[in-house]
Amino acid sequence: MNQKETMQKILDKIKEYDKIIITRHVRPDGDAIGSSRGLAAMLRLSFPDKKIYVQTEDKSDYLAFLGPDDDALPDSEYEGALLIVTDTATPDRISNSRTDLVKEIIKIDHHINIKPYGDVSWVEDWRSSCCEMIADFYQTFSDELKLDKEAATYIYCGLVTDSGRFRYEATTGDTLRIAGMLLDFGVDIDTLYAHLYLEDYSQLKFQAYVLQHMKTTTNGLVYLHVDKKMQKRFALTSEQASEAISYLKYIKGCISQLAFIDMADGTVRVRLRSRFMPINELAEKYGGGGHQFTCGATLHNKKDIANMIADGDKMVSRFKAENKGWL
Repeated sequence: MNQKETMQKILDKIKEYDKIIITRHVRPDGDAIGSSRGLAAMLRLSFPDKKIYVQTEDKSDYLAFLGPDDDALPDSEYEGALLIVTDTATPDRISNSRTDLVKEIIKIDHHINIKPYGDVSWVEDWRSSCCEMIADFYQTFSDELKLDKEAATYIYCGLVTDSGRFRYEATTGDTLRIAGMLLDFGVDIDTLYAHLYLEDYSQLKFQAYVLQHMKTTTNGLVYLHVDKKMQKRFALTSEQASEAISYLKYIKGCISQLAFIDMADGTVRVRLRSRFMPINELAEKYGGGGHQFTCGATLHNKKDIANMIADGDKMVSRFKAENKGWL
């Protein structure tokens, strides 16, 4: 089945069901919230007689300005419903524990498809974001689907955040053309960017601390462990602690970056980034996954922090020895 046929099958399924539940991945980012909320807003406009719900079991303080999801539904509302999961690579990361209650599941995602699921699966791992796919879905069926400023704002939010403000390697001409289409609906980028990118003074102090205390390996891997003591010192939420990775990315010669964040349940969340060199293989070795250059993992033993750093350093050394043109 080609891309257009898959998209058509998804639209047909949407038309078939009177009740549609939309969810996303745990610890949601802009793309997860933008794609789920944007799709819901689009479907409500296009099919006003259908019941459309966004149902998740966690939230993002950083993106709270976009408003809350719908109130939790009773189990009975899941019976006979269609579930659409956006921006979620594997079923264990779905922010909804009642997926077994629905009749059918549709997966819409842009991550590497290492654990397929769903009755219908539309995966395009070369896309900048799941929101880019949702916008393309609208454009493909614009004679049947509707979009407005609210829906476009959700989708644009996910598009701009997951593409790193259109700087990441997955950004294409299509990405920018889709962004322009969304802006034509009147997205207020001044207000949106203020919410997304202005930082509290305390976060700036944390950034300064990160730059002073980050460490680099001999071969050019930069890393930082944001332990509980550091989180307490700067009164960080887990989301804010995870932002440490964004402060490590722009050092010449350090083509790979790892941020280790202690979580409340005793695990260690790892955020992996790189330029030029794919890093997903390292994430997958430690039970994680994602994109080639942007991915994550969860460690259940802190001894694995040193092991992961050593493995990452070997990857960087090998890549630099075998490739030219990196900075």
